Amino acid sequence: MRTICIFNHKGGVGKTTTAINLAAGLSRENKKVLLVDLDPQGNVDTCLKIKKEHTLYDAMTGKQPVQQCIANLAENLDILSSTEEIVKAEHYLAQQENSRLLLKEMMSGVNGYDFMIFDCPPSLGLMNQNALAFCKEVFVPVATDYLGFDALKKMQGIVTAVNRIYGNNIKITKIIPTMYDRRNKICKETLSIIQNEYPERTTYPIHMNSKIKEAPKFGKSIFSYAKSSSGARDYGKLVEDVLAM
Repeated sequence: MRTICIFNHKGGVGKTTTAINLAAGLSRENKKVLLVDLDPQGNVDTCLKIKKEHTLYDAMTGKQPVQQCIANLAENLDILSSTEEIVKAEHYLAQQENSRLLLKEMMSGVNGYDFMIFDCPPSLGLMNQNALAFCKEVFVPVATDYLGFDALKKMQGIVTAVNRIYGNNIKITKIIPTMYDRRNKICKETLSIIQNEYPERTTYPIHMNSKIKEAPKFGKSIFSYAKSSSGARDYGKLVEDVLAM
């Protein structure tokens, strides 16, 4: 089973969009996927129109077994969702002796998946530290602008520190250029720099596409909403890339 954090400490780079569409795309390739929403804004829930009685907060605080908090979204695709209550989990975690390993202990009993994909908020709080201590891979969505590349350079230091502190061996295995506009000079320059700096890990870029922005309104992934769009093509290439690893 591959455990993957979709993470960048900079906001607004397409983390949730990438997590949802990667999970949906992998499930369509007959891979069993669990999507875990760690964001207190519950953006995955909002995008997919999820209504679940029990959430990640209930599982982490021991109110419900984690298996009872997992909902089925589609064939091969399940979700462990969050609401604004997950903010309280940070306070709960801070009071636990194993505050940075609680997620690892909890998820160790969850089996039967080919992929676990964690949508992480843009922070270095305890929830994200838990995810980084559990997962083995980080996929970093990076907006193709100057500030996006600056944030990417800092990500390697974050991963190195997490591995040192928690004895993990998580690695940045994919860098995903997002919000790419080939008509924009800074986008082309930034993409070129990313590709030159990280040639083996940089994926095909996710272009700016109106269908990607529209899909959450209808509670769908890009593949369900507009399967012939350029957005579906771009995320389809990402799925192929991940499966080829």
